[in-house]
Amino acid sequence: MNLSRIISGTMNWGTWGVNYSKQEMRQLISESFDSGINSFDHADIYGGYTTEKSFGDAFADSGIKREDVFFISKCGIMYPSEKMPIKIKHYDYSKDHIIKSVDNSLKYLKTDYLDSLLLHRPSPLMDVSIITDTINSLIKSGKIKSFGVSNFTTSQMEMFKGKVEILYNQINLSLSHVEHMFDGTLEYMQVNNILPMAYSPLGSYFKDENDELNKVVEKLKSKYDCTDYELLLCWLLNHPSRIYPVIGTTKSDRIKKSIKSLKIQIDLIDWFELLEASQGKRVP
Repeated sequence: MNLSRIISGTMNWGTWGVNYSKQEMRQLISESFDSGINSFDHADIYGGYTTEKSFGDAFADSGIKREDVFFISKCGIMYPSEKMPIKIKHYDYSKDHIIKSVDNSLKYLKTDYLDSLLLHRPSPLMDVSIITDTINSLIKSGKIKSFGVSNFTTSQMEMFKGKVEILYNQINLSLSHVEHMFDGTLEYMQVNNILPMAYSPLGSYFKDENDELNKVVEKLKSKYDCTDYELLLCWLLNHPSRIYPVIGTTKSDRIKKSIKSLKIQIDLIDWFELLEASQGKRVP
């Protein structure tokens, strides 16, 4: 099963967000799937270690076949919560913790395998040998089908080269956060066939006031006959690194709009006009 170009992020589905009931979550899963989104992004910590189970219970009632969807989960962050009564947030990439995290995700999501497991954030204490041995063992056992990372720099990804194949890097990428377009991250990923997943793909557009960007967006909405939501996503989708936006919406209308963004081919000059307006300066 391949990733859908738009990925549905589940962080806000549970107690960290709208706290949907089982029925509401099942409906959102079905609406996403029916719209063409077959990929769902999880992390063990979401909802204080509760959202994966809520999703798994809802998915089991959805009638959708497991082989028709792509489940992603992330591990490594130890997050203080009721289910994890620890003193401080930290990272754990020991063999035991990675395996335990995967087993918990499989149990909660009611599945025999994850389509991809990502390391949630880099730790200063990462032991690459331990991690790669553990990941390769999990792949060999069939518990995970592929491996990726999240928030990793080029040098951190390079540490794993030749030891285990990294297929994905999930990074903060949007018109509000363009650093990875200029620091070599996306170029490295293209050369090494690593697909970028962009979390928070709308950036701060709907939170911050940017009169110049608003003006450009309004003009281009008319030109491309689309909404601002669709325009922001298509800006990412038109990048040659083949970015996969991870949308965090819990609204069915936005799910449908995200699919419409796939059809917009933005002109080169318009792409750069959005970039200049968002940054408040000409490109270097």
